[in-house]
Amino acid sequence: MAEQSSAVARYGHGSRIPGWDDSVDLSKDPAVVPDPATTPVPDELRAQIEAAMAKYPNFRSAAIPALHAAQDLHGWCSPTAIEQAACVMRLTPGYLTAVATFYDMFETKPVGRQRVYVCTNISCSLRGGKEMLEAVKAAAGDDPDLNVRGFECLGACDIAPMASVNGEFVGPLEPADAEQLIADLKEGREVLPDKQLSRRACADPGARSDG
Repeated sequence: MAEQSSAVARYGHGSRIPGWDDSVDLSKDPAVVPDPATTPVPDELRAQIEAAMAKYPNFRSAAIPALHAAQDLHGWCSPTAIEQAACVMRLTPGYLTAVATFYDMFETKPVGRQRVYVCTNISCSLRGGKEMLEAVKAAAGDDPDLNVRGFECLGACDIAPMASVNGEFVGPLEPADAEQLIADLKEGREVLPDKQLSRRACADPGARSDG
């Protein structure tokens, strides 16, 4: 068997995923659904979550949009954010925590509010995605408001290498775009408007809400 590459970062327990074997704290009381009488939930967040729940036959299917709404409001899936979402959905916080820790797009620790996810999966990687990520990190520096990281796959291989900037897909990118991307973010401008996927010509005019 070939020797395992030392370049693959692993934790002490042998996995590349932290926390998978964290033990359950049996000293805690069983989780309960948050009490609406003692759990204040912002009206806007409640409305967003209830609207998402109404779209599905099984309301639990709204867990992901509910977490997105909570994360957008709080900046990350904090215990308070998860408790508020759980209160509206009438679920235990543990249920939503399990969802938030499974999916890569949810942040379970405080991060910068400006999100730049650079795709580093196979299509983007072959076209310089990893170099793009390093260029964006270098341009961002230590700005605490910027959350720059690699993302496993964003599903936009046709514009590889690409990135999601606060939910807006941009690409194809090249390292020379990194400085402009970060400057646009910091100055509150549209980020690389000529490379936004939403601005590309569409064969079906009805596919976009703005026509």
